Amino acid sequence: MTSAVPTWLPERHLGVIATLAHADELIAQIGELLFSYLRGEDVIRIREVPNGAMSDAVVERLAPIPRKLPLLVADAFVTLRAALEHTLFAEAEFLNGEPLSEDAARSIEMPASLKHNDYVEWVKKRKRKTPDSLAAGSELLRRVEGLQPFHRNIRPDLHPLARLALHTNRSKHRTPATIAVRLVTIVRDDEVVRSINDVELRPELPLHVGEVIAQTPLGQRVPADLWPALGINRPDTDEWPIMMHELDEISSWVRQQAIPRLITGGGASAEELPTHYEISTGHDDESLAIARGSTLTAAQRNKNQMGAAVVRSNLVDLLLPQATGLTIEGITAWLAQVEDVDVIDMITQLKASLSQEPGGTEAAEMLLNELGNRALQFMSDQPQ
Repeated sequence: MTSAVPTWLPERHLGVIATLAHADELIAQIGELLFSYLRGEDVIRIREVPNGAMSDAVVERLAPIPRKLPLLVADAFVTLRAALEHTLFAEAEFLNGEPLSEDAARSIEMPASLKHNDYVEWVKKRKRKTPDSLAAGSELLRRVEGLQPFHRNIRPDLHPLARLALHTNRSKHRTPATIAVRLVTIVRDDEVVRSINDVELRPELPLHVGEVIAQTPLGQRVPADLWPALGINRPDTDEWPIMMHELDEISSWVRQQAIPRLITGGGASAEELPTHYEISTGHDDESLAIARGSTLTAAQRNKNQMGAAVVRSNLVDLLLPQATGLTIEGITAWLAQVEDVDVIDMITQLKASLSQEPGGTEAAEMLLNELGNRALQFMSDQPQ
C-alpha cells in the first residue's frame, strides 16, 4: 500500500510525517519483540494441583518480559504526543506571522481536558503570555477545543487524547509503561473457533503465579490452548487493555484525526497521512521518498504476522495429504517465503469456500489441491 503527501498538508508541516514514521518504527520494534515473546516456549507454564475431586490448573511460571519492551512503548507514546505538540507549535507560529517570543513559545501546549470547566480554566490561565494565534477566540484554539476529551459523552477518560496524556505523563515523570501477561482465553482442542466471538474471554487483568485458571475432574485430561497477550496498565486505573490495541488506537487517532484537524480546521481527510517511509537516510526529494512509503501500520503488520504464524501451522496439516511427495519440511519452507498477507488470504479463501452452499466442501478441496501443487512445485524447484 503506497502513500503520497496529502494535498492538504502544507510544506511547513512536512516533518510531522517523519515523526509519525519514527513512531511507527518504534511500534514495529515492539511488534517484533512481542512476536518473539509470545511465540516462545512456555509464556505461561501451568501445573496440575489436586483439589478434592477436582484438579486445579495453577500458573507455575510466567516468562519474564524483556525490559526493552516497556521502554519502547513509552517512547512510542512520547513520540506520538510530540507529533501533536510540534504540529500545534508550527501552526501557531505560522498564524502568528513571525517567530514567537520565548514566553509565547513556552505557552504552546496541547491540553487534554476531561471536563469543559477544566478547559475553560486552562484557557484563562494562559491569557497574558499566549500569542494571538492561540488566544481566546482564535481559529487555532477552536481546533484545539474540538479535539478535547470532554466531547466524549461517555467516559471521556477513554478518549485517545486523554489516554495519550495519561501514558506520557506517567512515562516521562515516574516510570516506563507497566506491562504484564494476560490470558485472553483458553480454547479446548475439541472446540472449533472461527472468530474471537466464539470463545469466552477472561477478565482483562494480569496473570499471577499461583492463580488457578481452570478446573477439571481429577484424572481427566482436557487438551487445550492458552491464548496469552501482553496488557498495558492505564496509569491510576485497574484497566489492562491489550498493549498493541492501545498503541494502534491512539496512533491511528493522532494520524487520522488530530493532526489533520489541527492543520486544516476541518474533519478527518480522505487523504490520510502515510504511516511510515524511509527516514534512516536523507532524501533530495522528500515527497518522492514519502510516496514510496506505506499506509499499512506497524500494528496491522504485527497482527498479520501473528495471524500468519498460526495459519502456516494449520496449513501444513491441511496440505500434507494433498499430494504424494509433499513433506512437512517442504510445505513449511514454501509457506515461510509467502508474504504474511498472502498466507492470511489463503485461509480467508478457504473459509469462504467452506461457507458456500452448495458445493462448499468441493470448492475447498479444489483450493487445497491448488495450494498443494504450488507447494510441490516449490519443492521441485529447490536445488538438491
